[in-house]
Amino acid sequence: MLSSQQVETFRSQLASMKAEIHQRFEMTGHFGLEESHPHESIGELSSYDNHPADDATALYEREKDIALNEHTEEELADIERALQAIEKGTYGKCEVCGVDIALERLEVIPTATTCKEHAPEQVVSHNRPVEEGVLMPPFGKFNYDEQDENVAFDAEDAYQIVNSFGSSETPSDLSYPQEHYNDVYMESDEPDGYVEDYENFIGTDIEGKEITIFPSKLHQEYEDMLDEEGSMTIFGDLPPYEKDPYTEDKT
Repeated sequence: MLSSQQVETFRSQLASMKAEIHQRFEMTGHFGLEESHPHESIGELSSYDNHPADDATALYEREKDIALNEHTEEELADIERALQAIEKGTYGKCEVCGVDIALERLEVIPTATTCKEHAPEQVVSHNRPVEEGVLMPPFGKFNYDEQDENVAFDAEDAYQIVNSFGSSETPSDLSYPQEHYNDVYMESDEPDGYVEDYENFIGTDIEGKEITIFPSKLHQEYEDMLDEEGSMTIFGDLPPYEKDPYTEDKT
């Protein structure tokens, strides 16, 4: 229970806080809200000759003033409530359960009229402004975005498709300039519709058997690339027991 001296100390502190808020309201005209129209606070008669961006800036400042004014008015209401509790002789006791409010809590929040357990705001909101949705990275929003797989259509694929239709970038904007404007987008050389090159000319039956190679230009380019590297596959040479049946006996 608070002593009479402690109560008077808190009364003096609350009265000082109240006077400071009233002085702030008087100096700022309730953060400029006493003006009948936002134009009066910036010295403009109309928006006719203003750039839309300038109007947007003025609107943002007006919204900020409204938020600051509402916050300060709530602070003033809490002070008035605490002063009324002092007049009634209930200051320092929780208005919900009646237990004594910890002195440490009152020293930090002199306007507190409830104990910590019955404070009106117990949950910290994790909600973010909806505008942040467009500021997030383009990837990580869909089911397959965080998986290191190329078997499913993900946000990166969607971005590449849209970006392939053109952007403000030029070949000189890239670390490795491209020769053609059709290649001026992220990973333009990434296969479209398949993962590995050999999927363009190889096929199987419905059960994954009867492997068949369909001769084509892409098949020939693939073979030439392997010959240049001196390898039987893009993964490296086959083990001896697999390689021998495919090579001629040179002896």
